[in-house]
Amino acid sequence: MKRILIITYYWPPAGGPGVQRWLQFVRYFKDFDIAPIVYVPENPSYPLIDESFEKEVPSEVTVIKRPIKEPYRFAKVLSGKKTRQISSGIISNEKQSFVEKLLLFVRGNYFIPDARVGWVKPSVSFLKEYISENPVDVIITSGPPHSLHLIGLKLKKELNLKWIADFRDPWTTIHYHKSLRLMDKAKKKHKALEKEILTEAHLIVVTSPTTKKEFEAITSRPIEVITNGYGESSVKPQTLDGSFSISHIGSLLSERNPKILWEVLSEITSENIDFKRDLELKLAGNVSKEVLESIFNTGLKSNCKLLGYVSHSEALQLQRNSGVLLIVEIDSEDTKSIIPGKLFEYLAANRPILALGPKASDMEDIIHETKSGKFYDYSQAELLKAHILQLYADYKSGSLISSSEGVEKYSRRELTKRMSEIIKSI
Repeated sequence: MKRILIITYYWPPAGGPGVQRWLQFVRYFKDFDIAPIVYVPENPSYPLIDESFEKEVPSEVTVIKRPIKEPYRFAKVLSGKKTRQISSGIISNEKQSFVEKLLLFVRGNYFIPDARVGWVKPSVSFLKEYISENPVDVIITSGPPHSLHLIGLKLKKELNLKWIADFRDPWTTIHYHKSLRLMDKAKKKHKALEKEILTEAHLIVVTSPTTKKEFEAITSRPIEVITNGYGESSVKPQTLDGSFSISHIGSLLSERNPKILWEVLSEITSENIDFKRDLELKLAGNVSKEVLESIFNTGLKSNCKLLGYVSHSEALQLQRNSGVLLIVEIDSEDTKSIIPGKLFEYLAANRPILALGPKASDMEDIIHETKSGKFYDYSQAELLKAHILQLYADYKSGSLISSSEGVEKYSRRELTKRMSEIIKSI
């Protein structure tokens, strides 16, 4: 049996998609002769909490927790709300206050690669001693936060261990990097660290083909694509919503604002009184002020239902009850590689998916491959309108169904099988 040490920041009771990837791998590793040990912060500053995830941690798995000092705790003294937003990735480029500009500047230029970099040195010191007494075959670091890869780098060099660097998101090409007000010196340091990690790790794992292509231009190390996926669920299909519900589960950041969709929906409501009566736009999760203003300004306030943050189990139930599942990505070259984790849960929910994102998006390929819905870029307003009208006609006739196929390859168990094969190969 292969013993591995997983170094990750997000772990139960953290909420959101960041925690689910390695939590689910850990759940299934024992089926593939992998014995995981998990190393996480003892006192992290999570922007979202979902205690329901704690029940999914296997009782036989060793979880080591060590203290972390986080600047976000001190920044809350200046602005608790803004700090939570920045920590969770909600960065508004409009009407930024002095405090918000200051927080972003300090975060981007003095905490490289991120605000958890202070955990690197004490973690390396502790883990060197731990591994000497409890040998492991492979160490795996998961980022973001990408500072955790620095822990893997130092352990690899000092202990001559096999090391896999898992990138749930890109590093220097992630969409919010441009919002961090980086000076030239900081930009160069980010690039240098990224290159060092990519050239020193024995193997790189990424979540999208586009990220693989980007990294192949930097390193000759082997790179494997293992997407996120969906887990087993005890949630059962229920009667669909009585309304024509279009549901989005997850954060809608200031730049993740599909104005084209709000305008199309507004246009249809002004033309069709039945559609206006039946439409229910359900938004679960953090929604920025700019997004809400866009929705309300197009006259959709009465059709909008804000659910706030919901637990994972509630989100799964919401997905299965909804008429249509909405997924949105920022219209940018930098987001072509982003495949939101909720896409895979949407696939498992077996409801029609309506997706918007940049042209040539990796997300589009999966939706097309699985025949699970339709994808539109931000220039296709007329096609988008026609499709929504067809979905509404199907709703009225009682035939609003999904005919997806081949989604099983994205189950967490199948993905863990692939990850296990990679671990055993190095």
